[in-house]
Amino acid sequence: MLKNPIPKVTNKLQHRAIGIISGKFTPNGSEQLNRGFLIDNKGEKIETVVLGKALSLLKKHIDLKKSYYWIVYPKNKNTQNLHLQVAGIWDPYQLNDFPNNSSKTNFSKLLEELDLKDNYFSVRGELVFVNTQKKEIVIKICSSSKSKNLKNKNFKLVIKGELSLKLLHSFVSLDINRDGNALELINCEVIDKNLFENN
Repeated sequence: MLKNPIPKVTNKLQHRAIGIISGKFTPNGSEQLNRGFLIDNKGEKIETVVLGKALSLLKKHIDLKKSYYWIVYPKNKNTQNLHLQVAGIWDPYQLNDFPNNSSKTNFSKLLEELDLKDNYFSVRGELVFVNTQKKEIVIKICSSSKSKNLKNKNFKLVIKGELSLKLLHSFVSLDINRDGNALELINCEVIDKNLFENN
């Protein structure tokens, strides 16, 4: 069974923002491997930080000259500046998810089988703002981590797209496509309408 880079949701009201991007990671310098840029297949640069568990993978297994599928958490303040945190690297062959290394098939085909594609993001959270003029929406995502660090508990993502004002304070599940530094809405499923109305 192939490990899905973006796991299925375990709870109906599970908050998350996670995506997969193919590209090369270029660190700021050999001293600072955990910060740099992800350069996608079109040459677009996105500011990127590699998180702890992915950093050891990067040091041991990754050839920085090659392209990989990176499992990332997105952050942004607007639709012009995307910031990524690398949570993992999806390479079922080299990183041994796959039983038979000799049967290298096409990565994009594998992704398709998992109902995913390059630059796809899954975002789930509360719709807190709709800007009808700018055609932007803001989703608030609450971290599920039990950490005491409240600073990283909740964050908001600005997404290009249109949703009805009637859906404000609803819990939504969004399919998102990344275009350059912008996250664009493809599809929205309302999981629980006006769930946060009285918060």
